[in-house]
Amino acid sequence: MKSGYKIEFPKITDSRGNLSFIEGGHHIPFHIKRVYYLYDVPGGAERGGHSHKELQQVVIAMSGSFDLILDDGTSRITVSLNRSHYGIYLGPNTWREMDNFSSGAVCLVLASENYIESDYIRDYNGFLEYIAGIK
Repeated sequence: MKSGYKIEFPKITDSRGNLSFIEGGHHIPFHIKRVYYLYDVPGGAERGGHSHKELQQVVIAMSGSFDLILDDGTSRITVSLNRSHYGIYLGPNTWREMDNFSSGAVCLVLASENYIESDYIRDYNGFLEYIAGIK
């Protein structure tokens, strides 16, 4: 599955509000091993700035909005997230950056693996070298 793919989650609506749910291995293409979230991101701050060798993720704007910049080593796209009933799939070997966080934004990340530092590539030039080496 290519990074940047939009995944829409079930949305149950009634007069009391909306309810959405996510089932690992059903609504997303992996079983969830880790969940984390970003919040209270100061205005003008950027997050991300790395890639993963194996990890898969789904990124969701639970509240507010932010931009997700995705780079596969040859092209770059920006996806704006502002709805909590869909997420963006991030596969391995995708450089990701996040910026333009609105006040009160909350970013939820569902991950296919536990935290493994050796899975990270934190230098963009190193990322480009890594991508060139696996093609």
